[in-house]
Amino acid sequence: MTQTTVPVIFDLDGTLVDPAGGITGGIAAALAELGLPVPEKSRMDAMVGPKLSHSLTEIAGVPAALLDDVIRIYRVHYASTGIAQSRLYPGIRGLLEDFVAAGRPIAVATQKPEGLARTVLEHHGIAGLFHSIRGSAADESATGPRAASVPEGKSGIVAAALSDLAAAAPALAGQAVMVGDRAQDVAGAAANGLDCIGVGWGFAPDGELHEAGAVEVVHDAAALHATITRLSERPGTTALNEVPADGNV
Repeated sequence: MTQTTVPVIFDLDGTLVDPAGGITGGIAAALAELGLPVPEKSRMDAMVGPKLSHSLTEIAGVPAALLDDVIRIYRVHYASTGIAQSRLYPGIRGLLEDFVAAGRPIAVATQKPEGLARTVLEHHGIAGLFHSIRGSAADESATGPRAASVPEGKSGIVAAALSDLAAAAPALAGQAVMVGDRAQDVAGAAANGLDCIGVGWGFAPDGELHEAGAVEVVHDAAALHATITRLSERPGTTALNEVPADGNV
């Protein structure tokens, strides 16, 4: 059976890397330092994935006048202690290394600032495995200036990663698939004509990924590997909902 090296675009936090409290702890520290209320754990966990400024204003209720200060304090805390708290999810390193060894192009598309995303990946020793690492602008505020070369929103970030893959492998980029743990990942993939495989080990509430339109939800790295391999074994197929299910969901 013909195999193709279907490219894979991964989200970062909640998909490749477990922040292990590094993100929520940093947000809580920033809110407390400014005398702002700290949401309960379930609401704090919901802040992992979406754009930080959106989470702070919509979930934590941070006033616009304090948004930049909260982000600044959070960044200091995350850089000093948060990155060190993070860890790769079980099986992720081996999965990525297997894909690279097989010639499968892989990329990262995250709403974390691009430079910070690279720092996190370098901390875990896997940055060099990716053909492309794309993220948001360094300024995470809702109103700050954005360089013209930096994509905006998850769909723009996925588009930038897809463009990088297309430059390297034009014939394959259109077959790419997204992997993520939140509805934003599914929406960003769909906006670029891509299927999204949801991972059940991240931060999505029960049912979010299915409701968002993820074509499949897997619960460990082995199932993710098998799902992407099945896709590669179907010549001319780009939609995972055409791949027969075998229980790895």
